[in-house]
Amino acid sequence: MLRIETILGSATGEAFAGRLHDLAHRDAVETVRLPEGDVARRKLRVVTDKGTDIAIALPRTQRLQDGAVLVCDDDRAIVVRVDEIEWLPLEPIDAASAVELGYHAGNLHWRVRFSGSTLFVGLEGPVDTYLARLKPFVSQERIRVGNPAVNVAGAEPASHGHAHHHHDGQAGHSHPSEETA
Repeated sequence: MLRIETILGSATGEAFAGRLHDLAHRDAVETVRLPEGDVARRKLRVVTDKGTDIAIALPRTQRLQDGAVLVCDDDRAIVVRVDEIEWLPLEPIDAASAVELGYHAGNLHWRVRFSGSTLFVGLEGPVDTYLARLKPFVSQERIRVGNPAVNVAGAEPASHGHAHHHHDGQAGHSHPSEETA
């Protein structure tokens, strides 16, 4: 198993672009595909597209991103590619619905982004699962649901502190960014 403790740079940076191009011509560039939700993790275990087993343990000062170069030497390179997820737009009809929707999304630990009054929920499973959880809002016409999209231009990620309380008996839980391999 290969252990990675630092990100060397970006595949688009001057320091690596030429070397990666040459290695690609020799079929010597391996790819680690990550769902977008895993880029915040500092520790994880993955396998490249060519079967290399990797344990990643990054310092707090580094974060995985699309194009992150993990290995680049004379024999091969390993580059991260991040799979984009779809975002479901939800538009509350009033302030009370917005507050309740925000509470609901937070309690379910949904990844969200905001743009104006629209809350975008990151789909990490089938859209029908999310719509089932939103049924009370939809049936009472308290929110409008748009079509899922990959790009949500202008939407900002929500900050997420950990000073929250659960009313559903799930006090022992973890967040994707806290999981370890």
